[in-house]
Amino acid sequence: MTGYLYHDIRHTHASILISEGVDIVKISKRLGHANPKITLEFYAHLLPNADNDIADIFHNAIQSNTK
Repeated sequence: MTGYLYHDIRHTHASILISEGVDIVKISKRLGHANPKITLEFYAHLLPNADNDIADIFHNAIQSNTK
């Protein structure tokens, strides 16, 4: 397998895992990165709506605690 093909398959694999909501720490370990920061440097652009999810979680938590 050529280096480019291996890189493309690896990148596709990580991209699919991220799009399916797999935890970045688990993906980082699977890719053999020393820490999740390395993984995020390469794949953070695939998490454009991550803040929206966090905002929704926070909003729901606030709503639950005020009832």
